[in-house]
Amino acid sequence: MTIVQAQNLSHSYGKFQALDGVNLEIAQGQCFALLGPNGAGKTTFVKIMLGLQFPMSGSLSLFSKLAGTPSARSHIGYLPEKFSFYPYYKVKDTLAFHAAVAGLSKQESEVAVSEALGRLKIAELAQKKLSGLSKGQLQRVGLASLLLGDKQLLILDEPFSGLDPIGIKDLKDLLRELKSLGKTLFINSHILSEVEPLCDHFGILNKGKLLVAGEKNSLLKGKSLEDYFSEIVQ
Repeated sequence: MTIVQAQNLSHSYGKFQALDGVNLEIAQGQCFALLGPNGAGKTTFVKIMLGLQFPMSGSLSLFSKLAGTPSARSHIGYLPEKFSFYPYYKVKDTLAFHAAVAGLSKQESEVAVSEALGRLKIAELAQKKLSGLSKGQLQRVGLASLLLGDKQLLILDEPFSGLDPIGIKDLKDLLRELKSLGKTLFINSHILSEVEPLCDHFGILNKGKLLVAGEKNSLLKGKSLEDYFSEIVQ
């Protein structure tokens, strides 16, 4: 089943062409990494996926529904590079809010929030306000929110940002677990060393054009992702 489908997707900001005729398909259960240098168009692509931006031409569909429609967004979980919420909210209350938005009942929410706190190893932070958390702790709260509800497509924007080595390992383990459950993962990142062991498919954007996209091993053919990326972009 195709989860993400972009067809001749284009968008510009004045004379700057952020996306230029992008065609891309991501199937259910894939861990797909969208790679590219700064200004390549990755953020614009994510904004269109989330319905925060609309393409000037072409289309982007999620679950065969036009991106940005309620039916498409209902199955999406999103983690921005810097997770934020009302600073005076406690961690547990923040997750309870996200659980309610995901459609969980009060009883379901209590169980799901407790499990998410445990899986992200932040149960001891449950009663702390967000304003008192480090960036890495906030990132873990954001990751916990992805576990609430039946989200089939998880979009992670620079998910390793702010995490210490232990946090990075825990995140990798969690993403592998989610993939094993059939979730589709979309990672927007420029930290190639962290993405390479996780993704099974990737695409490289540069100056708005999708230079290449496909199965990792078929593209790399024994090369490192870093070497392959340099060759393609340069």
